[in-house]
Amino acid sequence: MTRVVFLLVPGVHLLDLAGPAQVFSSAADLVDGYALSYVGDMDTVLSHQGVPLGASRELPSLDVDDLVFVPGWRSPKIVGTGHLSERALAWVRTHHDNGGTVASVCAGADALGRAGLLDGRRCTTHHELQEELARRYPAAHVVRDVLFVEDNRVVTSAGIASGIDLALHLVAVRHGPTVAAAIARTMVIYARRNGDDQQASVLLRHRSHINETVHRVQDVIESRLADRLSLAELAVHAGCSERTVTRLFGRATGMTPLRYQQALRVERAEHLIGQGATVETAARNVGFEDARMLRRLRSR
Repeated sequence: MTRVVFLLVPGVHLLDLAGPAQVFSSAADLVDGYALSYVGDMDTVLSHQGVPLGASRELPSLDVDDLVFVPGWRSPKIVGTGHLSERALAWVRTHHDNGGTVASVCAGADALGRAGLLDGRRCTTHHELQEELARRYPAAHVVRDVLFVEDNRVVTSAGIASGIDLALHLVAVRHGPTVAAAIARTMVIYARRNGDDQQASVLLRHRSHINETVHRVQDVIESRLADRLSLAELAVHAGCSERTVTRLFGRATGMTPLRYQQALRVERAEHLIGQGATVETAARNVGFEDARMLRRLRSR
């Protein structure tokens, strides 16, 4: 059972919290194994929108697979906002030190900074807070104008709705892109991604269409990422001709099924390399016969 623990800060934005919570709640419906809980420095945390939220003051002991999530709060400026006790910040820091993952939305990045987790790492936050975050944590590398950034189990996202993008990314990493795509479709999300950053998800960028035939083809490709898949085999799964698959897939995604599979492989390989795998190991794990093809595709 993976626990997703949301650390609630006074003035928390409801969508910063509810968006990711909905993603992980939907993941629990699809793959089981998720339990959501809410903690804070007080029993009742008042959101910026005026809704009181119940929280536990007891900070649980966590396992390495558990996730701590800090939603953002109302903050035209970071300084003087988002009060958290040293006890709560130490709890966040200890979870990461023990090998766990921590994540934030919007101003929640400042809580990670106060916990000492931004120094030497790439991070991001809402576009209105980027410059202030960079001044407050000069040892951090603040990446401007992207939706989310992951660096050594510290995952930060921009503002408000980008927490959904971040949560879907974490689900895709743990359970594969097919599960993340199913959740996105359940939530009726139109995927919007920043194409200037490697965190721009191939999966969601090309899943914003409504063609179910193409979705079926994508499901097969994503669930068998490392396999060689012929156009004929994909056509059987789609229930139509090879020519129709090519036509519909190109119209919905702007690429061929093979190009889509290659893009997914490169994205997955990038994640493995970011987690410490060699290029050769990553290439084999995603289905390339050797690292040369991966290097060529990455250089594009």
